[in-house]
Amino acid sequence: MKLQNDLILRAARGERTERTPVWLMRQAGRVLPEYRKVRARMGGFKELVETPEFACEVTIQPVDILGVDAAIIFSDILVIPEAMGLPYQMIEAKGPWFEKTIQTAADIDALHVAQGEDLRYVLDAIRLTKEGLSGRVPLIGFAGAPWTIFAYMIEGSGSKTFSKAKKFLYTEPTLAHRLLDKITQSTLHYLIAQVNAGADMIQLFDSWAGVLSPVQYREFSHRYIAQICDGLKAACQVPVTVFAKDASFAIRDLAGLKCDTLGLDWTMDIVECRTLTGTGKTLQGNMDPCLLYASDEVIVREAQQMLRAFGPHRHIANLGHGLYPDTEKEKVKLFVDTIKEFRF
Repeated sequence: MKLQNDLILRAARGERTERTPVWLMRQAGRVLPEYRKVRARMGGFKELVETPEFACEVTIQPVDILGVDAAIIFSDILVIPEAMGLPYQMIEAKGPWFEKTIQTAADIDALHVAQGEDLRYVLDAIRLTKEGLSGRVPLIGFAGAPWTIFAYMIEGSGSKTFSKAKKFLYTEPTLAHRLLDKITQSTLHYLIAQVNAGADMIQLFDSWAGVLSPVQYREFSHRYIAQICDGLKAACQVPVTVFAKDASFAIRDLAGLKCDTLGLDWTMDIVECRTLTGTGKTLQGNMDPCLLYASDEVIVREAQQMLRAFGPHRHIANLGHGLYPDTEKEKVKLFVDTIKEFRF
């Protein structure tokens, strides 16, 4: 099916676009009352993720309500460890929690390399969403980067420091690489399956990149992201985005990946990143999500200033991280509309 709006795909490929495309991380979520109604019917976040019909519904909501230029499938990065044999729970107001964590070689050996069909409910949600979108906008598939997934599997929950996971890197580096390899293989299988199910674009989220040193990042994160990018490019013809939060120290390394787009968080200087990445990469981002608490006048001014800093080519407008749950829907819509109305 031919896409009616392929702005984001053209921007990722470095082609000229009439305007800057825009979508938002966590655009399908609690900022939308319509999402909260669906969530209330399901009883929990995981139940929503694992029910294709409802995952499809909330994936499409931001396209209808906010007017974004892409949908991103409603799921969670932690479906991968669960598919590998390490189940998790999502605790309301606390976040993810693993009853069992990875501590020994035997724990790693007990995990299996997940295949795409192990996550059939996500693939079914993608197929339903593609049908529901009817070619209006592209659909983004995603997964967590291996280090970020590793961090949760060792730590057992979210953390400010991920000290248990980092300790494992220092004390058990051989086992760490064994686990990261299994995660990488599982993630690549999963992402290829997402593309085969209909995803038009892929994003890798390295949410906890910033807790590593540059040396650790190269050894325990970047090399595995590179394997996934290489594998996707060999198997698929869709644009790939890598978003490594708080990893300005790694921007040169990230620029060498076989990906099309690099996501920037709001701490990264736009002009400097352009200089370091050259002309071969599209940049995505990078407005501070807290801007959306500001007045309408400030939101419009800052969004336009961001667009001027990135320039008219090879930019996908987004926030530098996901939307915060207490953001007003009208402020989000204003940000999106400002991007869509701006012309150079």
